[in-house]
Amino acid sequence: MNTARFVVAAGLAWALLIPVGAAEAADKEHKLLMAEIRMLQEEQQQLRQVLAGLNDALKALNTRMDADASRNQKAFADQRLVVEAVAETTRVLREKADETNVRLSTMTQEVQALRQTVASMPAPAPAPVSPGDPTPADPAAPPVAGNPSGAGTPPPNISPTQLWDRVYALYTAGQFDLAIEGFQSYIRAFPTSPQADDAQLYIGYSLYNAGKYAEAVTALQRVISSYPQSDSLPAAYYKLGLTYEALKQYQPARSAFETVIKNHGATSEAQLARQALVRVQDKKE
Repeated sequence: MNTARFVVAAGLAWALLIPVGAAEAADKEHKLLMAEIRMLQEEQQQLRQVLAGLNDALKALNTRMDADASRNQKAFADQRLVVEAVAETTRVLREKADETNVRLSTMTQEVQALRQTVASMPAPAPAPVSPGDPTPADPAAPPVAGNPSGAGTPPPNISPTQLWDRVYALYTAGQFDLAIEGFQSYIRAFPTSPQADDAQLYIGYSLYNAGKYAEAVTALQRVISSYPQSDSLPAAYYKLGLTYEALKQYQPARSAFETVIKNHGATSEAQLARQALVRVQDKKE
């Protein structure tokens, strides 16, 4: 009897203990699930923040790319304008060069015609030498320097201005041999022209530029002796000094520079002569 009661009591106790253990297990599992849910929520929040940062970075990158694209387009447009401007300038320069070549060819033909005209002129008389001139011209100088006192008939259908412009264009183009012949023709054809002294001066310039210094001396001395009242005298004396300097004849070079300074002190050539005089002052031949 007592044994039966014990068995029944033990069974009831066991039955009561089973739900208590299951409830504890369920509660523990619930807590674990809640913890995992919180962790997932935190991870989700972090992912949202990362995505937001990536979205901002992407927007900034797009903005920079748009700005770079705009700058590149503007730079490309500017470069294209520069290239087009250079191409247009090159085209214009090429056309001008072609025109210049045509003009030079035409002037060369005209100078050749002037040669034939001048060849038929009477021989000019020797230029008079002014007594007491500090740098007298050589009366036996070759005709390369021209002769302002010579007579001659102007070439047909050409004015002094037209002839001067054509010959001066040869000089500025560096065609010094043709320019010399042209200026000679000008002097012989128009000996009383106001530019006859300039023509003689440019003969000296052309010879100097061509490296023919001895002939340049003769040509420049003719400016001094044949046109004693010319306004070209300061330039003639200064260039004469440079020519003597190129010949390493420093004493006559100093004399020419000093003449410019003494007689034409207010001119720009006098200022240049002062500088040149310092340069050759102590040089010896």
